[in-house]
Amino acid sequence: MTRSAADQGVPASSHVPVAGTQPYYAHAAEALAERYESLIFESVHQEILHLLPDAATRAADIGAGTGRDAQALADRGHKVIAVEPVRELRQVAQKLHADAPIDWLEGSLPALGHLEGNFGLILLSAVWMHLDEQERTVAMRRLTELLAPGGLLIISLRHGPPPADRKMFDVPADETAALAQECGLDVLHLGGGQDQLGRDGIYWSELAMRKGQA
Repeated sequence: MTRSAADQGVPASSHVPVAGTQPYYAHAAEALAERYESLIFESVHQEILHLLPDAATRAADIGAGTGRDAQALADRGHKVIAVEPVRELRQVAQKLHADAPIDWLEGSLPALGHLEGNFGLILLSAVWMHLDEQERTVAMRRLTELLAPGGLLIISLRHGPPPADRKMFDVPADETAALAQECGLDVLHLGGGQDQLGRDGIYWSELAMRKGQA
C-alpha cells in the first residue's frame, strides 16, 4: 500500500498471517504512518517529476496508504482520488490529511471495480510487488483502461528479498515495462535508486508509461 517503502522496518507481529498483505498493514498502520510521512514526495519520485502534468488533471493514487503522495498531488492542483484497501490506513490518512481535497475510496487491485476512468495520472507507489503474475496482467490491463488518452502511469517497485510476513514478490522492472507495452503503453522512463530508509539489499525501480492519444 503506499509508499515509497512497502517494508518500513516495523517488526512483524505474531498475529499477522504470513500469507496475507492487508492484515500486516492494518496491524502496523500507526507505526507505518510515521515512516511513510517522513519521506518527501519530491525526493522519492525525483526521477519522474519532470514528466508529471503541469496542468491540473484527474489523478488516482492506488494503494495510497497514509496519503503522503495523494497530498503532494493535491498540492500540485490535481483532483485526487486515493484508493486504499486497508481501513486502518485510510483512517490514519484521513486524519493526517484532513484539510486536503482528496476523495478516499476503498478498493484494491487488480479489479478496482468501483473506479471510473479517464485519469490523466495514475500513481502506484510501492504497490505492484504485492501482486502475483496473474494479478499483474489483469491489473495492467485495468490501469490502461482507466487512463485517459495521453494519461501517465507511474509505478515504483521494491527489489530485494521479500519479507516473510506479507505477500510480496521481487518483480523485475523490465517485466513490468514489457507488460505495459503489451497493453499499448509507451514506456517513457525506467530508472532506479537506493532505498531511502537505508536498508541493506533493498533498492527501487520507477517506471513512467503513457497511453497513446486516441
